[in-house]
Amino acid sequence: MSTINDSTNPVTTDLCQLVYISRITSTGLSSPSTLNDISETAVERNQIDNVTGILCYGNGYFLQCVEGSEQALTNLKNRLLVDDRHKELKILDFSEITKRRFASWSLRSITLERWMTKEPELKKLMPFKPYEWDSNEWQKFLDILQGYYEEQTRRTGNVDTPPVKYSTLGVTLSKVVGQHQAFFLIQTILGLMIVATLLWLLL
Repeated sequence: MSTINDSTNPVTTDLCQLVYISRITSTGLSSPSTLNDISETAVERNQIDNVTGILCYGNGYFLQCVEGSEQALTNLKNRLLVDDRHKELKILDFSEITKRRFASWSLRSITLERWMTKEPELKKLMPFKPYEWDSNEWQKFLDILQGYYEEQTRRTGNVDTPPVKYSTLGVTLSKVVGQHQAFFLIQTILGLMIVATLLWLLL
């Protein structure tokens, strides 16, 4: 069983792991660059703090695993608690580790991808609803992601992934109405907003 970092059972190792899940808020969903902003800021800060990890988004949920010193992760946790782009943050693990799992990545940012629905073990965890998982299923999820992306890193030679280039709103809508329909729906919404703004200015 993992050792949770709290006042009665403190972590004393120099290397720790923090895993949490959370739900995206309307603030996070409404911004077209939420995921890009998270990735860009996190990569820069994590490099300074020597923090590594992976962030997965899908179906309105975040799951993140980060590794670093106890102090760096405590500081990160405190920033996460006041970030209005997500809510209902639930810490799954804050424990001592002997080595990093994601040492190559200051932050690997991913969304649910098509290969995941074909991977037998991951398919069992779909649709992506981490709040409904059994206590150890997040570990299975991370194990599979680690193996897959390590293979991708070996092939491409990339260490840190460039910031993701998609909108949170688009990703979420695509799960509801399909990728092409979501694109046109977003364009329609934006068009209506522009028209409404012009009418407001004219009146």
